[in-house]
Amino acid sequence: MAHDNNKNREFLPLDIAILTVSDTRTEANDTSGGLLRDRLTVAGHRLADKQIDPDDVYRIRATVAAWIASPAVQVVITTGGTGVTGRDGTPEAITPLFDKTIDGFGEMFRSLSWPDIGTSTLQSRCTAGVANGTYIFCLPGSTGACATGWDELIEKQLDYRTRPCNLAELLPRLKET
Repeated sequence: MAHDNNKNREFLPLDIAILTVSDTRTEANDTSGGLLRDRLTVAGHRLADKQIDPDDVYRIRATVAAWIASPAVQVVITTGGTGVTGRDGTPEAITPLFDKTIDGFGEMFRSLSWPDIGTSTLQSRCTAGVANGTYIFCLPGSTGACATGWDELIEKQLDYRTRPCNLAELLPRLKET
């Protein structure tokens, strides 16, 4: 199949930061952030940082802005705050930072979520983009949504071996090597 991994290419680990957005989660009960941490390390990537911020647009934006300014972080994944109720504000915090949006990410995520949650997928405002050469993926807060986002989309696009193309090979640091 044309989009299988090419075993002739070497895996290149990336440095990934995870931000859980929640007013109630702690490290002890952050199942979504924990799932993402576990998935990325099992895949061979490195955890650059992991934080939990409350649902506050300016705190979220400050954390992510610091990561995209750091050469030690190539990818940021957020979980939580993408809904339409209450204090959900992750898209409002993050999208002003984007240099480019990756529109297909949200579209594909909602399409993949349809069999599991039906029309409730309309409430997901997950998004992705590039800021200062750093990929940013904003996922919903549920553990199931994080599993779908990582397993079906993010993992494959951050794997340098994925053909015909992937996001990893476009990272500036990889192009220089």
